[in-house]
Amino acid sequence: MDTNTYDVVVIGAGPVGENIADRVVQGGLTVAVVERELVGGECSYWACMPTKALLRSGAALRAARQVPGAREAVTGELDVAAVLRRRDSFAAHWQDDGQAAWLEQVGVPLYRGHGRIVSTRAVEVTTGEDGATVTLTARHAVVVATGSRVLVPDVEGLREAAPWTSREAAASSTVPGRLAVIGGGVVAAEMATAYAGLGASVTVLARDGVLPSAEPFAGERVVASLREAGVSVLLGAEAATVKRAGDGTVSLTLTSGAQIDADEVLVAVGRVPNTRDIGLEAVGLTPGDWLTVDGTLRVVGAEGAPVGDGWLYAAGDVNRRVLLTHQGKYQARAVGDTIVARAKGEAVDDGRWGRHAATADERAVPQVVFTDPEIASVGLTAAAAEAAGLRIRVVDHDLAAVAGSTLQAEDYRGQARMVVDEDRKVIVGFTLAGPDVAELLHAATIAVVGEVPLDRLWHAVPAFPTVSEVWLRLLEGYGR
Repeated sequence: MDTNTYDVVVIGAGPVGENIADRVVQGGLTVAVVERELVGGECSYWACMPTKALLRSGAALRAARQVPGAREAVTGELDVAAVLRRRDSFAAHWQDDGQAAWLEQVGVPLYRGHGRIVSTRAVEVTTGEDGATVTLTARHAVVVATGSRVLVPDVEGLREAAPWTSREAAASSTVPGRLAVIGGGVVAAEMATAYAGLGASVTVLARDGVLPSAEPFAGERVVASLREAGVSVLLGAEAATVKRAGDGTVSLTLTSGAQIDADEVLVAVGRVPNTRDIGLEAVGLTPGDWLTVDGTLRVVGAEGAPVGDGWLYAAGDVNRRVLLTHQGKYQARAVGDTIVARAKGEAVDDGRWGRHAATADERAVPQVVFTDPEIASVGLTAAAAEAAGLRIRVVDHDLAAVAGSTLQAEDYRGQARMVVDEDRKVIVGFTLAGPDVAELLHAATIAVVGEVPLDRLWHAVPAFPTVSEVWLRLLEGYGR
């Protein structure tokens, strides 16, 4: 058994682990990364990139059909084979050579295998089927960045039916004739949109509604659009049993007694942490649990104190703060800089907006759902703001009434909502629903994070004629 020592050891080489390694190296420390699957992680191969590639072609076709002149040039339907080939290219054909080469280029050793914490600052890596191991010792910190995996609920027969998870949906080489989707969240809504556009007959079982965490109008508009596209959206529906027949087809019996037949069933009801077998028991934590962290992302125990002397950190999905790639990368930058500062004996700036604190996942999280229409949001919904005890005012505006939207598309439909903290006169939430609204989101993110007073926002003049003019209309609706 070999032993190698580095300043930092990172378990997990997804986008979070990669960014941690990059920040640590830039800070002048040494770091090793452990990965049991593909360098680049879920986002690169089974989530963000391939799924958005699946969705983009359909969105572009819909956009062309909404503009006279372009509409007449569209003579056919989507080329499904071409869409899948493009998806494959964005997933790098499920080969990680390029991302592994990047680690080598920046001087980060990659250990391929399963990593487990075995003692203080020590990670054992099983590197092959023969059980060979190497132990990596960290001088300063070990960071868990192992991400999450799909939750398969305890529905009778579901596991035995070998359902699709988000991975199979993102990587399938064929389009099923009939697809049943269990769930109503982001993955369910996006994959229903994608596969309906690719020609599948899609049924969505949305027990808790569609996009239940978003503003209500967002889910309502997505449901309406899915139904217009031929998707059967069953609100409040729940599967009681699932059975796959000998011919490969799947039958779902609902709690109502109704039956749905499909060629594939996709489970999209949530995530669980990849912490079952990473050695948490060696540091007094429970295998399979989410990892609780403090403001600088150090793992803390049941009493709220850092594990050991504070050498163990967790970033990304695994700490359950926000399960989004961009938020995980944000955490990665913060934790990398924090480890470097502590290793060098420098002061750690962990104030509300300090360099070493990951605080944006409290009330300033941006997110885009790439459905039709797109849903872009940042900060709190009106309901969440009220639950947080804020005295708020909600201002809505019809995006179709903005001059730029009429140029964007014929029969443009959309809505914008601004949630204002009345005591501080700043925006605490912003939601957009409409075609191509994703690119409008960062302006709202800056307003929320920067806590820009509404009086100051009056001087941020939107260009005419753009959809961004909605900012002026919302401010007018609020009044001075």
